This record gives sequence, structure tokens and C-alpha cells, in this order.
Amino acid sequence: MDFSEQFSLKGKIALITGASYGIGFAIAEAMASAGAKIVFNDIKQELVDKGLAAYKEKGIDATGYVCDVTSEEQVNELVAKIEKEIGVIDILVNNAGIIKRIPMCEMSAAEFRQVIDVDLNAPFIVAKAVIPSMIKKGHGKIINICSMMSELGRETVSAYAAAKGGLKMLTRNIASEYGEFNIQCNGIGPGYIATPQTAPLREKQPDGSSHPFDSFIIAKTPAARWGNPEDLGGPAVFLASDASNFVNGHVLYVDGGILAYIGKQP
Repeated sequence: MDFSEQFSLKGKIALITGASYGIGFAIAEAMASAGAKIVFNDIKQELVDKGLAAYKEKGIDATGYVCDVTSEEQVNELVAKIEKEIGVIDILVNNAGIIKRIPMCEMSAAEFRQVIDVDLNAPFIVAKAVIPSMIKKGHGKIINICSMMSELGRETVSAYAAAKGGLKMLTRNIASEYGEFNIQCNGIGPGYIATPQTAPLREKQPDGSSHPFDSFIIAKTPAARWGNPEDLGGPAVFLASDASNFVNGHVLYVDGGILAYIGKQP
């Protein structure tokens, strides 16, 4: 096989959850450029329609479905429908997620459970739905969107950190349990990425100065910038392609070096 062909996704069907915009959209765009057929979901029809319009503008022939990934019944119906209408899913990217920035002692148990449900239970539900057909087909790639919070804690994100830490271990366990079936399950751990979700942390202050958190992140990142969603495309294509066939249970952190950096001396 030609070396470049190892990174080709030609003929592969990729399901990227919550990929109407942001990180999921950027990953889908990269996979489409590598030849994959893109399928995505979102929780509301208006978001699916918005995603379809964005893909069309990029010249990508994507298929979108409405599905709540925290519902096992809806996910099973979605996977069955994709297999019937498009084909067996070769690549799953568990991208859908939420964050609630609330101090732990001010957070209700219901709010904590909601984050865990979307960020940890849903990847379990969707992976569980696609694995049987991957086994029958003889191969499969599962990519879980983890986080630096899979390794670190920070104020106000107790639920998110708990979920993403759990997702790291779910990633390793799927690799352990299904590696013998030629299924590779890996994670991508984005650093601080400039998306609508993080926009409030980058807003200019009334006096024109940078948001304190924006300044903090730039100072803590050797690359001295926030990441862009496009920075995740290459790692995602690698983990979805034959080039990563002996990579399993790994989390690839795409963080500009922040996890490796102790910071500048004051």
C-alpha cells in the first residue's frame, strides 16, 4: 500500500455525533476531505438543518439525523437507519458534549447528572450500538472526544472533569475488550479551542483588555494561542485511518503543549 493511502478514508462511513458546528464539524470536514461519507446527528431539527447548510456550503454531501444520544432507544433506531440507508458505520466519533461552569457546591445533583449523561453515558450508548456491526465487518474505529480535563481539574468544572476522566477510561476499556476484533478505540483530548462554547472566555473586557482567562490560557500554552477546530482534523483522520491500526486505547492530546508545560517563572 502506498504510504499516503494509509491515511485515506475513501469508501468509509463516518458518524460524528453533534457535528452541526464547532469541533465536530471541523473533524467531519477533514474526514470528508480524506474520502469519508459523513453522517451526523444533533438533538434538534433546526441544528441538523443548520449543519446540512454548512456542509453544503463546503461542498460536502453529508446526511443528518435528529437523535438524542442519551437515549438508548433513539440511538439504536439511528444506527439501524444509517445501516439501512447508507451502510455499516466504519468510524464513530463521539463528539456531542456539554459543559456547565458552576462551582461544585452550587451545582445541583441534577445538573451534575446531565453533564455525565451527555459526556459519558452517551458515548457508551453509541459505541455499544455500533460495535456489533463493526465486529461482523471485521474492523472499526471509535474516537472519543476527551479533554485536558481527562487529566486535570479546574474550578467550576467538576461534572465535566468527572465525565471526561471517565471517558478516558471507557476508551481504554473498549480498546481492551474489542481490540481482538480489529476495532481501535482512541481519544482526542483538545486543549482550549476557539469555538462558540468557549467564546465567553475570550471576550474583550469593557476597557478593551483581554479576558483574564484568555490571558491565562495563552500564558500557559507553549504555542501561545488558542487552538482552532481545524487543528483537530489531522489527528482525527490519523485515528480513523489504517495508519493507526496498531494504536489502541490512547488519548492524543491536541493542546499546544499545555499539559507538558509547568509555566513561566513569575
